[in-house]
Amino acid sequence: MTGGMEKRRQQRVLVDLWIEVERDGELYFQRASNLSVGGAYFTQTIPLPLGSQVTLKFQLPNESHEIRCKGEIVNAKELGMGVHFVELTAGDRTRIDKLVTKLTR
Repeated sequence: MTGGMEKRRQQRVLVDLWIEVERDGELYFQRASNLSVGGAYFTQTIPLPLGSQVTLKFQLPNESHEIRCKGEIVNAKELGMGVHFVELTAGDRTRIDKLVTKLTR
């Protein structure tokens, strides 16, 4: 079986998070339903083509720090898509990891 679950390397947690996505000068606000240090899954959206490069901006719950990174669309379904974080700073990776750890307890 080659489903998405086997490709995941990091633990994901359920979230309700808005992420700003910019691609080719177009700006979208996507709702993430889950999050890991490796990426996020956007629900209720028409997916971008696989391999699309995007710029992401978002804040974690109860934080004022804005996370900015590049992303690549790695999974696309009828009304959803998965994005892999690229060029995520070590500090932002730590912030996401702390949230994931907190939500999995």
